[in-house]
Amino acid sequence: MEFKNSITDIFFDLDHTLWDFEKNSALTFDKILTDSQIPVALDLFLEVYVPINFSFWKLYREEKISKKELRYQRLKTTFDKLDVAISDATIHQLSKDYIRWLPQFNHLLDGARSTLEYLSPKYRLHIITNGFREVQGQKMRTSKINHYFEHIIDSESVGVKKPNPLIFKHALEMAKVSAANSLMIGDSLEADVLGAKNMGIQPVHFIAHGESHHDHAPIITNLSTLTEWL
Repeated sequence: MEFKNSITDIFFDLDHTLWDFEKNSALTFDKILTDSQIPVALDLFLEVYVPINFSFWKLYREEKISKKELRYQRLKTTFDKLDVAISDATIHQLSKDYIRWLPQFNHLLDGARSTLEYLSPKYRLHIITNGFREVQGQKMRTSKINHYFEHIIDSESVGVKKPNPLIFKHALEMAKVSAANSLMIGDSLEADVLGAKNMGIQPVHFIAHGESHHDHAPIITNLSTLTEWL
């Protein structure tokens, strides 16, 4: 696979694409559940929590729940399903602790740093993320990748989330680049791939969780593949 020489700017998603969300999230829960003496095994908690978190993030992305509801309901639903009695006060505290500690862990996905090192002298790099404003910058600083990127566009600042075309329009305007000269790389078919494609931006789908293959965009399973294509 080769891309047109016209590509000058590359937009990346952050969580699940560069930043190893699942590993860092697991380490965070290991800490806060232990510190709070919550009587549940980490493996069992994560087995229940991870799909619940994905489902609530989908609702959040679709503007069906607020950030506050997302943070509370994903934990409340998990503890209810595990049949662990826990007070609302404890859930709210765990939610705060999670946001506090999550960006302190710094694991990246395989090939992320070397790929950014390869791309950064050749292209202008940017981030488009649906993640929370107060933690995304911290994640990038802790993992020491912030210096690779010229612009970090987050959904809270723009007021809409991927795949809404307005966030991609805003990103193109900030970077002062056309869609035809841009590439979008992310793990979400709906938010990253189809969202970018609908704006005329060439997408690349980074499949990290064994999702089904499709014909909407070129697919990679390791970020280092980009160094062969670009």
